Amino acid sequence: MPPDSPAWSPMASRERSRSRPLAEASTAEGGADLAEVVARFGALLRDAGLPVGPDRCERFARAVTLARPATNAQLRWCARATLAGDPGQAELLDRVFDAVFGGVEDIAERGDPNAPALPPAAPRPPAGERGPAAPSRPGRAGSGLPTARGGRDRADRSVEVPSAASAQDRLSTRDFAGCSPEELLDLARAMSQLRLATPPRRSRRTRPVGYGRRVDLRTTLRRAHRTGGDPLRLAKRLARDKPRRLVVLCDISGSMEPYARAMLQLLYCAAGGTRAEVFTFATQLTRLTRVLSHARPTAALARAGRTAPDWSGGTRIGAALKDFTDRYGRRGMARGAIVLIISDGWETGDAALLGREMARLSLLAYRIVWANPRTASARYRPLVGGMAAALPHCDAVVSAHSLAAVPDLVAALADPVRTRTGRAHRQGHRRKGR
Repeated sequence: MPPDSPAWSPMASRERSRSRPLAEASTAEGGADLAEVVARFGALLRDAGLPVGPDRCERFARAVTLARPATNAQLRWCARATLAGDPGQAELLDRVFDAVFGGVEDIAERGDPNAPALPPAAPRPPAGERGPAAPSRPGRAGSGLPTARGGRDRADRSVEVPSAASAQDRLSTRDFAGCSPEELLDLARAMSQLRLATPPRRSRRTRPVGYGRRVDLRTTLRRAHRTGGDPLRLAKRLARDKPRRLVVLCDISGSMEPYARAMLQLLYCAAGGTRAEVFTFATQLTRLTRVLSHARPTAALARAGRTAPDWSGGTRIGAALKDFTDRYGRRGMARGAIVLIISDGWETGDAALLGREMARLSLLAYRIVWANPRTASARYRPLVGGMAAALPHCDAVVSAHSLAAVPDLVAALADPVRTRTGRAHRQGHRRKGR
């Protein structure tokens, strides 16, 4: 019989269960068995019309054991999560819960946690003898439920309804172009959990080891003084490994401005111990390594916008690459490095110049990774323009248009294999033509 019926009352249901009230069993001095308490509560829910079986009662008991709720509000959420089969049953469950646990004092509201439990609540009068109905609780308009104790209201106000998905989950698949600056900051924590690692390379510095082919003559002769000048044991050394330098060339033109902000934030959060050199370009090249090294993401992005005078301007990729290669690349910055180019490939200058500069850069860099958000579309084809000229010299092309696509970028940067995919593709077509 549903609780809305005039003949239904919590006391009548308890009498039909032929056992002590659940509130009395749960607050009796010395405590009651949890299984007995849950079984009595489940019996009351079944009498009210909810399909609560032994399996749901077992889940509710396990949730109480693990969560250890200290307030009625926390116990209510345990009951809703385990005993309500769908959202439509939550209101009926709340009615029975209020009738049973409405008189049980919250542990947090007692002055002494070791004080004896309060006596069970007095039985409510029948529906015909009740006075004027109290106003319903906020957030439950139209339910007709009386306002509960002030202590339970305070506990309910302190509990937030859990959402089905967190903000990071909702934003993980959203395109960076549609994210506001506040939403990008919400993604900063998820970006901090990523690590932009580059493949290792041999260093000129060595370390002592107990094996190897390279003999450390200085250490061997020094040890020989202890044995009368006879080198009884050869000291060995091995070259150290260090991560390759990461060089980032980020397009900050008008079409790439939202992606540039997201990628610069990713570099700030996930670079870690990787040596990264950051440049931006639109109509000219600007070095931002020092700006992004010692600042929070918001301050660093603001300073980056002030440092780059051509922010959201046109795009001259070929001229920017030529400037980088002449001023920094040939002097050692790009030698053996992993070069990441973030651009959509819209070249307003000469596409042939972009192809020549990419060929020069490929002779210096170990790998070239191009992050193009336009490649996220299945219909995108790099057939003309700057992207077609640059593709033969790229080792990997990824989209990196959202947080869900960033792992592909991380894997491409960490890949130790050199493969000029576009060049091999074009050579295969030439051989077929012959």
